[in-house]
Amino acid sequence: MTGATSIANASPALAITPELSAAAAKCNAWDFEEARKIIARYEKTGFPGTVLFETGYGPSGLPHIGTFGEVARMSMVRHAFRVLTQDAVPTRLLCFSDDMDGMRKVPENVPNPEMLREHLGKPLTRVPDPFGEYESFGHHNNAMLRRFLDTFGFEYEFASATDYYTSGRFDETLLRALERYDEIMAVMLPTLGEERRATYSPFLPISPKTGRVLYVPMKRLDPAGGTITFDDEDGEETTLAVTGGNVKLQWKPDFGMRWAALGVDFEMYGKDHQPNGAVYSKICRILGARPPEQFVYELFLDDKGQKISKSKGNGITIDQWLSYASPESLALFMYQKPKTAKRLYFDVIPRQVDEYFQHLAAYGGQDAEKRLQNPVWHIHFGNPPVVDMPLTFTMLLNLVSASNAHDKSILWGFITAYMPGVTSASHPVLDQLVGYAIRYFEDFVKPHKQFRAPDPREREALALLDGKLAALGATADAEAIQNEVFAAGKEMEYDNLRAWFQALYQILLGQDQGPRFGSFVALYGIDRTRSLIAQALAGDLSVSTT
Repeated sequence: MTGATSIANASPALAITPELSAAAAKCNAWDFEEARKIIARYEKTGFPGTVLFETGYGPSGLPHIGTFGEVARMSMVRHAFRVLTQDAVPTRLLCFSDDMDGMRKVPENVPNPEMLREHLGKPLTRVPDPFGEYESFGHHNNAMLRRFLDTFGFEYEFASATDYYTSGRFDETLLRALERYDEIMAVMLPTLGEERRATYSPFLPISPKTGRVLYVPMKRLDPAGGTITFDDEDGEETTLAVTGGNVKLQWKPDFGMRWAALGVDFEMYGKDHQPNGAVYSKICRILGARPPEQFVYELFLDDKGQKISKSKGNGITIDQWLSYASPESLALFMYQKPKTAKRLYFDVIPRQVDEYFQHLAAYGGQDAEKRLQNPVWHIHFGNPPVVDMPLTFTMLLNLVSASNAHDKSILWGFITAYMPGVTSASHPVLDQLVGYAIRYFEDFVKPHKQFRAPDPREREALALLDGKLAALGATADAEAIQNEVFAAGKEMEYDNLRAWFQALYQILLGQDQGPRFGSFVALYGIDRTRSLIAQALAGDLSVSTT
């Protein structure tokens, strides 16, 4: 996975001090609030031997950015629970793969699509692996999921629906579902259209002849014998036990059955599941268990405000994000306001990167209460790293923009000249950020750069600024430079100095926004900035030079 590093500790070693406990008791961060729901759940009865957190995964395709978000958020709630309970209650995070689902369509961008078409309708763990690497397509995608989660260092247990159904882990609950078939149908039928109601059954038998998952009505039920009877695909009446992996449940009853069978205490899901949350809970109760505490998060939007869809490809993938920024910046995006719909597109990346380092820089000087309000505490499970980040991602992007730097050495030439002693060896995280900035600029900034010519007033202002910069000398610091930029704007009687700074960005950098201009000039160099001004006045800023 491109650029990924661990953001989670396999065994969090956070010392829960009295000061931390006192701060945690007051913390109103969303993950602490969710953790308190679990504590309240057992206020009267006492905790079970283990508190179970669960998240589900559909292995019909590769893991995606939503998978990261759900497991990251779940891990944050789990860690908050550990702190609130002073880690006295054992917890588990179960990552459950619905790999017994029938393959409904052949995924795009996989080899051997014709071979896969022959196995449509079969459980994913009975479909051959088109890559030829694993026992089945389901096993292949499960391996990708585990590799994906392991890359980020998440602490979790993997569970396979196929394994749980075939091993008998669900048998007791499936038999109870058969006994209470009518009660489950009473919950499900009002949620279905008239045509579907006529043939619906919560049980999906797996044809002993074709191996496909069958959506067929039941002809007879035998709760005492634990069997169902139906017509197979060839019309022959067939009787199967509901145990031992012969059948699976439709996805909504399966949700509730799994909660009941496993004793799930906390589950989160996207807003698209919210209308069904009550259905899952009712079925869980019918099967004799208490539904888990549930957290509904908002869905992501694309750059046009439309819901992101894997099939449309209108969002950003995990690999794309990690090509331009660190997993910590993505974790920050996931942590902040999970109940608010947010645009998940390439233009949010620079802000997330800079916000992450701003929060990290603030953390060292904060007391226990403020630290728990700082996102980096939650992202790093109470152990944020100490990182010296002398430059922002935004500043690096503008430096790349002005210099047309195409490799790290060019940018490091500017950085070390401005900050002697700061090198790629002494600041490896900054070096990583330099690489991200170059890639991001090439792919998203450079194609859209549009320089404009200065109007007569702006030409006069630029000439005035050039003179002021010449008078400063090459060793002037950022503050002195910024003062002269302000002075030039005031002397030219700009009513709104924002217009003056925007003009500088548009004329010299080919964009509408930019960094604090004095800091940029100090880093880029006064002489080079004066060259930019000269090129702008000569009408030749389509290509900047180093």
